[in-house]
Amino acid sequence: MASTAGGTTGSARRLTAPRYGADRPWLVVAGGGTGGHLYPGLAVARELVERGCPPSAVHFVGARRGLEARTHALEGFPATLLPGRGLNRSLSGAGLVVNAKAVAGMSAAVALAVRLFARWRPAVVMSLGGYASAPCVAAAVAWRCPIVVVNVDAVAGAVNRWASRVAAATAVGVPDVDVPRAVFTGVPVRASLAAVDRSEEGRREAKRRLGLADSARVVAVSGGSLGARSLNMATLELAAIWSGRSDVAVRHVVGRRDWDELRATAAAAGQLCYQQVEYEEDMAALYSAADIAVQRAGANTVAELALAGVPSVLVPLPGSPGDHQGANARTMAAAGGAVVVADGDLDGSWLATELDALLAAPQRLADMGRAAGSLARPGATAAVADLVQQHARAPFPAECR
Repeated sequence: MASTAGGTTGSARRLTAPRYGADRPWLVVAGGGTGGHLYPGLAVARELVERGCPPSAVHFVGARRGLEARTHALEGFPATLLPGRGLNRSLSGAGLVVNAKAVAGMSAAVALAVRLFARWRPAVVMSLGGYASAPCVAAAVAWRCPIVVVNVDAVAGAVNRWASRVAAATAVGVPDVDVPRAVFTGVPVRASLAAVDRSEEGRREAKRRLGLADSARVVAVSGGSLGARSLNMATLELAAIWSGRSDVAVRHVVGRRDWDELRATAAAAGQLCYQQVEYEEDMAALYSAADIAVQRAGANTVAELALAGVPSVLVPLPGSPGDHQGANARTMAAAGGAVVVADGDLDGSWLATELDALLAAPQRLADMGRAAGSLARPGATAAVADLVQQHARAPFPAECR
C-alpha cells in the first residue's frame, strides 16, 4: 500500500488507527450553502457508505444559512452548522455592512471549527468549496488533517484556490483546471439521478408523482436552490403567454430568494398546468418527466443534465467567476445537448418561441438528450471516493463504537 505524506505505511496506520465513530468522525464533509456545494459531497458520502463506512462516521459541516439547514438532504448523516455568510461584491454602504458581518461570522466559524477538530481529528476532510468550507479547511490545517478538495467548476473559486494549495489532492470536474495536485474525476452526481428513468413508463410514473397529466409535454425550470431572478420573471411571462394551452405543463422551481414574492403573485395560468415550488425534493422525477429543462449552467446542473440525458435551454449566470457557467454551457451546446441564451436576452417571448420550436420537434429533442448523455461521467462519484480513501490517514471504521 502506498505511503502517506509522512511516510507511515497502510499496515502501520491500521495498527494505530484511532477509534473513529459517532463521536469522532472518520470523514468531515465541509461545505454547503447551495446545492452545487452540497450535492457532490452528499453523493461521495453515500458512495463511501455503500463501501462500508458507517453513516455516523461521516459528519457534514455546513452553513446555518444554507440549503442544508432547510431541507432533508442530509437525513442519515450527523451535521454541524456554522455561522457566517458569503461576501458581497458591492462597495456600497450596505455591501460593506454585509461584509463586516460576514467577516465576523467567518471568524466565529473558524474558532468553532478549530475547537471541534481538536476533539475529532478526522482521518480526512473533503472540502466542497464556498464560504461554508473555509473554516474546516483552516481547522484541518491547524490539526494537520489531510484534505481532499472537490472543485466542480471550470474555474476554481477563491476558497478552492486557497484550499488546493494545502490539500493532498483536488478532484476537478473538468480537465485543465489550474490548481495544484489536480485529478480529473468529473462531477460527483447524486445516485438517484444516475437512475433517472426516461422510458415511456418511467416518464408516466414521474408525471404521476409530480401531479402532472400523462399527456402533457413538460418544461422544467430551475435556477438552483437560491433561484434566478431572470429565469423566474421569464417563466411568469411564459405562463401568461401559454395560459390558453392544456397540452403543456410548466414545473417552476422558484428558489428561496424570490419565493415569498412569487407565490403571492397569482400567475394567470388559465388552462395551463403551471406549478410553482420553492425547492424540488425529487429532482429524479423532474428529470424523468421533463421534455426539456430551462436552467442555469452551474457545473453540478450540467453534470446532472448529462447523466439524466435531458435536453436543455441553458442561461449562464452573468459574472460567474472566470465565466465558468458560460464555459459549461458552451461545452453542452457544442455537443448538441443544449441551446444557450444570454441572461440579458431572456424573456417570456423568447422562451415561448424557442420552446415552441423545440417541443414541435420530438426527434430533435431526442437527439439533444442523447448528445447531453454523451458528456456524462457516471464513474465520477466513485473516483472521488477513491481519492478520499487514498489520502485518509486511517481506514474507515467497520462499525461505530
